[in-house]
Amino acid sequence: MTLNAKQPELADGESPLLSLKNVSFAVQGRVLLHPLTIDLAAGRSIALIGHNGSGKSTLLKLIGRQQASSGGTIHFEGKPLESWGSRAFARRLAYLPQRTPAAPGMLVKELVALGRYPWHGALGRFSPTDRQKVEEAIELTGIGPFTERMVDSLSGGERQRVWLAMLVAQDAACLLLDEPISALDIGHQLDVLSLAQDLCRNKGITIITVLHDVNMAARFCDEIVALHSGRLIAHGAPEDVMTPEELVRIYDVRMDILRQPSNGRLVALAQ
Repeated sequence: MTLNAKQPELADGESPLLSLKNVSFAVQGRVLLHPLTIDLAAGRSIALIGHNGSGKSTLLKLIGRQQASSGGTIHFEGKPLESWGSRAFARRLAYLPQRTPAAPGMLVKELVALGRYPWHGALGRFSPTDRQKVEEAIELTGIGPFTERMVDSLSGGERQRVWLAMLVAQDAACLLLDEPISALDIGHQLDVLSLAQDLCRNKGITIITVLHDVNMAARFCDEIVALHSGRLIAHGAPEDVMTPEELVRIYDVRMDILRQPSNGRLVALAQ
């Protein structure tokens, strides 16, 4: 399979936030990601979609330096990924894994404050700027009512908002979210993705999210990047990807596309 959909163009004079050239990943002789080349602009909400095992989470981990690529190059803000120092990188990019770790005995406000670690370090003082960033993150994510509660006492949706608040406090320019709604009910899914969309639009944060639901991707994201069997096969605006021809290539399932009369949104339904 080869890339088919036209990639969104960057604005005149705009440099990509992320530039991947022939990036691949293999483990124990098994290729999980075939050579992939793509540019991603700043300030956009981008969905990574595809069937299970398509390479979505692998790609996100490579971008977030959770794993090293087997080949190719990744540039972030114009610099090779490997040339970034750990603290400098954490100040610009934040990564939320599929399974967030337990936080026994930790208050919500304490977890959010951990987002400031890249700025002051283990022995640094918590400055007025740090406090301001934490308070702003709490307000933006709407978690004020439970800042004094234990993290592990929260519902799944509440915990996701708290972890997002920690990433917002980190004040990074780019957030990587690996399946942030996979264990949530529909109400909390909408809540978390609405929050991510607001952060992108109101703060100019680039957000790259691994999603299984193409309808959620089309509703909340500016661009969709689709993988199949470790290969990039589509990259475009939701209108470009939400077609029967594209979706059967991505999911191997025939779908009909409907446009909702109330809001004009495209919805995919399996035949």
